Amino acid sequence: QCIVWDWDSNGKHDFIGEFSSTFKEMRGAMEGRQVQWECINPKYKAKKKNYKNSGIVILNQCKIHKMHSFLDYIMGGCQIQFTVAIDFTASNGDPRNSCSLHYIHPYQPNEYLKALVAVGEICQDYDSDKMFPAFGFGARIPPEYKVSHDFAINFNEDNPECAGIQGVVEAYQSCLPKLQLYGPTNIAPIIQKVAKSASEETNTKEASQYFILLILTDGVITDMADTREAIVHASHLPMSVIIVGVGNADFSDMQMLDGDDGILRSPKGEPVLRDIVQFVPFRNFKHASPAALAKSVLAEVPNQVVDYYNGKGIKPKCISEYESSRTLAP
Repeated sequence: QCIVWDWDSNGKHDFIGEFSSTFKEMRGAMEGRQVQWECINPKYKAKKKNYKNSGIVILNQCKIHKMHSFLDYIMGGCQIQFTVAIDFTASNGDPRNSCSLHYIHPYQPNEYLKALVAVGEICQDYDSDKMFPAFGFGARIPPEYKVSHDFAINFNEDNPECAGIQGVVEAYQSCLPKLQLYGPTNIAPIIQKVAKSASEETNTKEASQYFILLILTDGVITDMADTREAIVHASHLPMSVIIVGVGNADFSDMQMLDGDDGILRSPKGEPVLRDIVQFVPFRNFKHASPAALAKSVLAEVPNQVVDYYNGKGIKPKCISEYESSRTLAP
């Protein structure tokens, strides 16, 4: 079944018509035959007596491309580089208060920890060294207590990596008493920081590292224009951004960053090259299993990985090496 649309840049495409075909029929174009179909709009056909079609679709060329899967890239050695960014703005509440979203209960993990562990434990299975950079934003940090939007939560700016998800948890719990929660909620700096690492990966011309940034935040961001600009830039890189909304704030404005309802654009009007953002409110999974949250949060990542490498014409490493050896073989 082939469906034909009139594409609109705002994402509201107009249906033209449809037709059915088979792969065998399409292959006729590979043999030099002209293959064509009438494009039929069922609604017009039912209403108009003299309706013939909404146009003729002509297939001039047919090529067969192998579509590689997410697993092909992972098996080929592609590593998932997982980075965490945590919201330490004052709207979370004083961590010493049991009503705070950052309150550390001795027996019950808070929403930040639940989301971090649920998503991180899946991602760490695709990362061989299991070392994760972890950052915070929106807090005043020691020793000068200036506001930072991309500080290492282990306070080691030269090496922000933590050993495994448990290492991130420990760094998070350790840094809380040393911070002054402040604001505003700016996430563009952390997106730009990870994008810088991802841009270095583009020089390799092979599928070796793909970057996932998990942002945990309790409210609507205050640098929307800069964030849109950063996301549009990142859409050209081997990178995905996952945003989990923690708490009961109104996250309706955050949905615009998730390209599911239309095409995200920069303030200058440049569209994203591909949809790289997934936004999930944690409250929708408050009573669900960690696996259910992780499944929803990571649902789009495999396709995003494949879309990036396919768009660049980059094959999984093992397949590329195999095909090269066949080409070079006598």
